[in-house]
Amino acid sequence: MKTKSFLKSIMAAATALFININPLSAMIEDEDIAIIGSGSGAFSAAIRLANKGAKVTMIEEKTVGGTCVNVGCVPSKILIRSGQIAHLQEKHPFKGIQKSKPEIDGTLILEQLQERVLGLRQAKYEDILLQNPNIRFIQGRARLTGPTRVSIKTSEETTLELNPTKILIATGSSPTIPDIMGLQETPYWTSTEALFSGIVPKHLIVLGGSVVAVELAQAFLHLGSKVTMLARSTLLSKEDPDIGNGLKEIFEGEGIRVLTHTLPQSITYNGAFNVDLGEETLLGDHLLVATGRHANSRNLGLEEIGLTLDPEGRILVDDHLRTNLPNIFAVGDCTQLPQYVYVAAAAGNKAATNMLSEYTGEETSLDLSIVPAVIFSDPQVATVGLSAKQAQELGYEAETRTLTLDNVPRALANFDTRGFIKLVADKKTKRILGSQIVASEAGDVIQTAALAIRGKMTTHELASQLFPYLTMVEGLKLCAQTFFTDVKKLSCCAHME
Repeated sequence: MKTKSFLKSIMAAATALFININPLSAMIEDEDIAIIGSGSGAFSAAIRLANKGAKVTMIEEKTVGGTCVNVGCVPSKILIRSGQIAHLQEKHPFKGIQKSKPEIDGTLILEQLQERVLGLRQAKYEDILLQNPNIRFIQGRARLTGPTRVSIKTSEETTLELNPTKILIATGSSPTIPDIMGLQETPYWTSTEALFSGIVPKHLIVLGGSVVAVELAQAFLHLGSKVTMLARSTLLSKEDPDIGNGLKEIFEGEGIRVLTHTLPQSITYNGAFNVDLGEETLLGDHLLVATGRHANSRNLGLEEIGLTLDPEGRILVDDHLRTNLPNIFAVGDCTQLPQYVYVAAAAGNKAATNMLSEYTGEETSLDLSIVPAVIFSDPQVATVGLSAKQAQELGYEAETRTLTLDNVPRALANFDTRGFIKLVADKKTKRILGSQIVASEAGDVIQTAALAIRGKMTTHELASQLFPYLTMVEGLKLCAQTFFTDVKKLSCCAHME
């Protein structure tokens, strides 16, 4: 659906729908709250505010729904999954099933991807606007001209002025492009172009070693591309070193050339990309730049009104999501908070509660003490809590155990023992402090570790729990047991406390 027609339908529906009666409505004036952005954090806040009777004006310059559903989480996981299926068809480990080289149609993959993105955007964002008459949607570019003033340049090239009592900034982030000689003059890809090109490159050169670089490099390899990765440091350099080292070994085993501590001197394009590394020049038909993201905080008038940003341009907020200006809140990737969509959604809900605190008396804070994270490589990477280094820096006497997956029955049954499960514990109290996992279902396992940390469980307590046999999560129990026994000498399902 085109943006203008979509906007008209939203406005018509909002006019026609009956405004719900809520006790707070009598205390909250029209246009009381302005939300800049329309991603997960923005919608989470808007829904709660609208349900409480507040009048919300949501302003979005680009596409409703933000990064995750449109150009981030959803399309990338579809591409990754399609690559996994293609890879298994050709290189699965089971002798009795004939292997075959898959025929890849990038156009059809893109078509299916777009259909799912459009469907989710409709169901989870556009329809929600239609269902909430207390949310007014404006397509346009917002700029703060004062602590309680928002100027909007609409898609119709008209200017609107709002005077909200509260403002929520949820403008997300954008890909960062490094300053490399010649790069700006080339037709490089960011993750968006890579996801929506419908092209499977012959040789994809990936600049970067972080989450997006790792996920998309392997996805394109699985779809049939030759892939070379150039990481300025190591793969996933912010994580426990065991993760980056383990993933590098796996990637190289699959055929990805991984060059760490490597930064191009220059990049040119003359029908193909020429990436000058000094000692050699790489030639590739496509170049993906995945070197991180930066907050969308520019051109919003923030510094002019005295809003505090950190040196990287991120909006600084406290645990109540307030900025240094008391009526302005911020959530999501435009802040210094962890860049995960579920953190943004939780923050949006908390911010909404605090924006209404003068009417309700209710205040709440965002607890980021335990944040599970998943990287959708194959095998997946998942982390929660503290690494051994972080634990030591906080004063713990940390001890760790690492269980390789050849000790996990599920991995053996899968004929895929790549990876490990690692637990970090306080040596004195035996309390579990963190976990790092590289395994095929690591994303499903990590939440159990998160709950163990939340429950302040010890290694013995985790080891004494009943885990279903032949599940990957049983590996957590086995890893906990290694703190006090040798699991190689135990029978299947042996229970040790």
